[in-house]
Amino acid sequence: MSRTERLPALLREQSFRRYWTGHTVSLFGDQITQIALPLLAVLALDAGATQMGWLTAAGLLPSLLFSVHAGVWADRSGRRRHMMITTDLGRALALVSLPVAWVMGWLDLGQLYAVAFMVGTLSVLFDVCNAALFISLVPTESYVEGNSLLNGSRAMSFMVGTSAGGALVQLLSAPIALLADTTSYLTSAWQLSRIQPTEPPAAARAKGDLMAGFRYLIRSRVLRSYYGAVTTLNLFNFAFQAIFVLYATTELGLSPGLLGAVLGSGAAGAVIGSLLTGRIVRRIGIGRATLLGLFAFPAPLVLVPLAQGSVPLTTMCIFLAEFGSGFGVMVLDISGGSLTASLIPDTLRSRVAGASRLCNYGIRPIGALAGGWLGATIGLRPTLWIATLGALLGLTWVLPSRIPLRTITPKPSHSEAQPHRTP
Repeated sequence: MSRTERLPALLREQSFRRYWTGHTVSLFGDQITQIALPLLAVLALDAGATQMGWLTAAGLLPSLLFSVHAGVWADRSGRRRHMMITTDLGRALALVSLPVAWVMGWLDLGQLYAVAFMVGTLSVLFDVCNAALFISLVPTESYVEGNSLLNGSRAMSFMVGTSAGGALVQLLSAPIALLADTTSYLTSAWQLSRIQPTEPPAAARAKGDLMAGFRYLIRSRVLRSYYGAVTTLNLFNFAFQAIFVLYATTELGLSPGLLGAVLGSGAAGAVIGSLLTGRIVRRIGIGRATLLGLFAFPAPLVLVPLAQGSVPLTTMCIFLAEFGSGFGVMVLDISGGSLTASLIPDTLRSRVAGASRLCNYGIRPIGALAGGWLGATIGLRPTLWIATLGALLGLTWVLPSRIPLRTITPKPSHSEAQPHRTP
């Protein structure tokens, strides 16, 4: 058997392979930024809990403001791949401004907020376009495989990218570490320029376009329950994320290098989750796998506020929390993402993606601001307890719903949608 024949079926297709390669490189750069940007705020600009909350919120606020409009624009345009290339180039330009400002001595928190907001805005447009591009490259019966490959890359980026980010910050400084993500966006743009998928056609202008995605989401009991669950989960999870780096470095005494290494090692759980989710789906069904992910993602994080004592003990608690949570998020994203993808008509994809992103991502800046405010008001550890236990409330949406009994079914017909596939 040749080396090519040993690859997963989708990776033997050139267009998907190029798409996956660019996506993978970009994810690795994103993980470096995810640790480098807050460390830049803490270590170079002495940001406190409130400022960390604002920084996290700045990157997430565009999802609240622009998701629906971005979805409508993408569906009306039909040129989603071109939009994705443009947003990659824009994000690279925004990030490179930080090391330039740092060298010139101009860097301040205001610029960090502005760059986080700009990158977040362009990411909204990229992601709503990506929802439609994915189904142009992947047939319905391969959604779980395609999502497993993409989320497997994300899991590997958690493990390697975060560790590399921590090491780069410690060795070279946070502003220089951000250059890695700039390079990754350029690579993603180059790979996208090398594919020519048959995208869903542009949607005709119609009255009520702005609410079309919401109407479809609300009328579907499965989609309504699923996004209600993940919205609740993300509200509390991002309260957790907003203060986690501050808590780990100031109260637990972890150095940037050690924190990056622990988070990267803990992400092995995400790698294992991406590899095993396909088997889990086949064994218990995609609906029950989604329910499992909604529990297994937030539950292990209770170990973080439990962490006390010596540095080795607290380090182990954080490792186990990240390992278990990483496993759970892969099960949730692969199974839940595949289930929801099978329910949405092609020419509504960007609009439904915009509506769901408004719910899923739009709640995140609210959670981040709440986490920063609570951290400054009642302390970091009590806030982490509220965040970790509150995230489990997402289960209340799906337990009485039909999600645990769902299987993947052919995409629904729609008066304005017909499936389009790459020949």
